[in-house]
Amino acid sequence: MSKSARKKILVLVEGAKTDAALMERLFSLYQIDAKYEIVSYCTNIYQLYREMFQDGEDGFEELDLLQILKSREKDSRKKKLFDAKYNRYTDILLVFDFDPQDPNFDPEHIQMMQQYFSESSDMGQLYLNYPMVESFYHMSRIPDEDYPEKMATLAELKAGDYKRRVSRESKGADYRKFVQTREDCSIVILQNLQKACFLSTGRTVDWKEALCHSQEISHELILQKQCASLKDRSLVAVLCTCVFYIAEYQPELLLADET
Repeated sequence: MSKSARKKILVLVEGAKTDAALMERLFSLYQIDAKYEIVSYCTNIYQLYREMFQDGEDGFEELDLLQILKSREKDSRKKKLFDAKYNRYTDILLVFDFDPQDPNFDPEHIQMMQQYFSESSDMGQLYLNYPMVESFYHMSRIPDEDYPEKMATLAELKAGDYKRRVSRESKGADYRKFVQTREDCSIVILQNLQKACFLSTGRTVDWKEALCHSQEISHELILQKQCASLKDRSLVAVLCTCVFYIAEYQPELLLADET
């Protein structure tokens, strides 16, 4: 039995449209033939934190994400997806936005969530997109030599201008036309790996070699750096981390020719 045939993946995404469409596109483009369910949580990471710790932070290590999701879900189909009696997932992916403009933003809370959700095959892996999932589309060309330096300001996030900026600066100015081939998508992923490596280690690597350095990437360290930059400069480095699962699942997919 192949690796992919053994996998059953739950992908919990924040939004019902952009987030879900991107993850579906990635799984389809790279022909991920594992069984997977993409479920929209329809609220943000800070709401998930409140639901997880509404009774306080005692018993932190014993929390059951699927049980929490099942208890809040009103849709019977989704509720069954969260029922361990019917579904045993090998991997759980949580795809959420950093959203520092949210009134409930709290660096300590989100860092706790990143530490807790640190392994897809255990409690789940949290992939934070900075400042939000639209970061995937924030390239004016592929590859984009300006991407390593691209930042979002807290002011534009509070004003609700970031998505409009991405629309203006995105290649083709249309999200649906941003990535037409797996080759282009692989470059986007590699450029994000390159940027994540810099945030994790402080070293600059060529995006073409970024896959070789992917093991050096630390989600927790990236989050710490982003929170520090936000506090000191009111800036967030544009970075899409949900695409990293492709590199983690089967790295050679980023190097193989599209068939």
